[in-house]
Amino acid sequence: MNKLPTKGLQFLANVINKEFTVSFITYIEFLGYKDATTATENFISCAQVVDINKTIIDACVTLRKTKRIKLPDAIIAATAMVFDLTLMTRNVYDFKNIEGLKLINPWEV
Repeated sequence: MNKLPTKGLQFLANVINKEFTVSFITYIEFLGYKDATTATENFISCAQVVDINKTIIDACVTLRKTKRIKLPDAIIAATAMVFDLTLMTRNVYDFKNIEGLKLINPWEV
């Protein structure tokens, strides 16, 4: 895994010093990564985890009907949109055409 540049690390540190929220899918992805370290587990354990609900499901269904997007990515995007959160990801390509989704790539701040 590539390390964040210094500006990205500073940006991420500022975000995490407040509080941060992740979709249950993101939580699973972090912990399910075969090379997940104790530091990774400690990091993600600080997050507020949003469970699936009907509003997220409905937003996800709409995304899947209108965009070519994988189900986990649709759940993550729908969660961010429903809770008016900014999605922080290096993988902006899969999310860039979703109207109303706020995106930040910490590798490019």
